[in-house]
Amino acid sequence: MSSYILTAPLWMEKEGARIARGLRKRDSELLDRLIELYQHRLLRYLYFLTGRKELAEDIFQETWMRVLERGHQYNGKSRFDTWLFAIARHLVIDNSRKKTGVSLEAMTEPDDGRTPMEFACQRTSPYEDVSKAQIAGQLNTVLMQLEPVQREVVMLRFQEELSLDEIADVTNAPLSTVKSRLYRGLEALKPALGDLMDFELASTSRGGKK
Repeated sequence: MSSYILTAPLWMEKEGARIARGLRKRDSELLDRLIELYQHRLLRYLYFLTGRKELAEDIFQETWMRVLERGHQYNGKSRFDTWLFAIARHLVIDNSRKKTGVSLEAMTEPDDGRTPMEFACQRTSPYEDVSKAQIAGQLNTVLMQLEPVQREVVMLRFQEELSLDEIADVTNAPLSTVKSRLYRGLEALKPALGDLMDFELASTSRGGKK
């Protein structure tokens, strides 16, 4: 049996260090386990980022090649999935620039002068957790209506359950920009998600998990 048993949360420091050691050694068994563990999440992220199944699958393969080639760059101090998503995102941006000359960051909504909603740190209630789970279950059918950068942060927040700081790391964007994109994305989803989104926006105005 492999010494790499990925049962603990992968963002814990001990597990992150174990993955980092394996990647530095180019451990093929570890890589196979990581692919098995993250394949569905990574494909989903790439699909929502690109909007094209075939392109998402191509970049999925290239992402894992980059993981193998650049595994020594992962230091184990952060969650592996945030590092993985960041690699995938850079590949999407590279692909977009080659074809259109426009980066993902350039496809953002114009600044209308509104102040981004602030998200304070606090534990969520069971009711809020249930609400977020319900919202996540409906996002798949409506996320494609959003601007790419808004769709990305909403997906990372509610489907991947990343913190705002982790989303900032993945997207290489200031925290204030992440907050703005998330809030505007939630506002745009209100007509499709109705009461559930009204609750979520009310929750963020009181302060949500950072």
